[in-house]
Amino acid sequence: MKINIFKYLFLAVIFIGIGNVAEAQKKKKASSKRTTPKKTKANIQSTTPTEDPVVAEAPKAVEAEEKIIDTLPIKKIKPSLRPDEAVETSKLAERSPLAYEHLRADDAVYRHRIWREIDTREKMNQTFTYAADADNGNQRFISILFQALQDSTKQITAFSNVDDRFTTPMTKAELLRAIVGEPVDVPQFDSVGNSLPSKKMFNDINLDSFYRFQVKEEVIFDKESSRLFWRILGIAPVKNVVTPSGVDLGPAPLFWLYYPDLRPVFATYEVYNGKNFGGRMSWEELFESRMFSGRIIKSSMDNPKDMEIKNFPGLKENSLHQLFEGESIKEKIFTYEQDQWSY
Repeated sequence: MKINIFKYLFLAVIFIGIGNVAEAQKKKKASSKRTTPKKTKANIQSTTPTEDPVVAEAPKAVEAEEKIIDTLPIKKIKPSLRPDEAVETSKLAERSPLAYEHLRADDAVYRHRIWREIDTREKMNQTFTYAADADNGNQRFISILFQALQDSTKQITAFSNVDDRFTTPMTKAELLRAIVGEPVDVPQFDSVGNSLPSKKMFNDINLDSFYRFQVKEEVIFDKESSRLFWRILGIAPVKNVVTPSGVDLGPAPLFWLYYPDLRPVFATYEVYNGKNFGGRMSWEELFESRMFSGRIIKSSMDNPKDMEIKNFPGLKENSLHQLFEGESIKEKIFTYEQDQWSY
C-alpha cells in the first residue's frame, strides 16, 4: 500500500514539473511576440525605400498650376457683413423661372432661326453695363456670365465658337485663353532692381470691353394656341479677335452658352432700373419679355447658303443696307403674324 502511495506522489511531482516547464515556455513565447513587432517596425522603417523629394513635390506643382489656369479673371467682391438694404430681399435669390410651354412639331406651322447682335452702347441696352457691386458679384451682364461659368454648382458649360450648335465644350483653360489671350512674358525684378527670370502671366481683363453680344433664337407660330413664340437658344459675348502677329480679324463670338441652362441663373439677378428701384425685374424676365434691342445679322429666311447678312452680294461694303435687310426680316415676321388674324 505504501509503495503505491509513493508511486502516486512521484507521478504527481513529475506532472507538476512538466506543467511548470510548459508554462515557462508559453511565457517566453508571449514575451518574444511582444518584442518582435518593435524590431519588425524598426526594420521596415529602415529598409522601405522613400520617395524622391523632387518626384513627390512634382504633382503638387502641377496641381497648383492647374488651379491657376482653372480660374477665370473675375473680380472678387466682398459680401456685406450687415444688411445693406432697408427691405427684405433674401428670397429673391431663390427665384426660379417658369417652365416653358410645350410646343409640338406638328403645331409649329412657321419656324425660322434668327441671329441678333445686341450693342450695349445703345440707350435701351444700357442695363447690360450696370457696373455696381453686390453680394452676388458685379452686376455687369458679362460679369454675370463669367460668375456662372466659374461657379461649379451652376454646371454651366461654355461651347467653342467653331459653330453655334453647342458641339464642342471648352475647358476653363481654353476659356481663359479665349477671353484674355495667350500668356505673355512679364519681366521680374528683386527689391534692389536686379533682373530676375521673366514670368508668364495673363493680361488683365477689362469688363467694359465686352459691349456686344450675339443671341441665337427661334421664332415659332403655334397653330394650337394661335400665338407667335420667341425662344432664345444661345448667347455669345463678342470681341474683336487679334492674332498674335497683331492682325485685327474683326468682331467674332468668343464662346456660346446654352440659354435654357442660364435661365435659373438669370432668375436670381436683378436688372438695373434707374427710374424705379422697387420695380426691378430679373434678367430672365427681361429676355423672356424681349426688353432689349438687337439688330438681325443672320436668319434662315430665304438664305439657302446660310450666310450672314454682311456677306450677301452687294451688302458687304454697305452697313446701312445690312441694317435695312435686317429690318426687312423683322417686317416679314410681323406681317406673317398679323395675317393670321381675321378682322
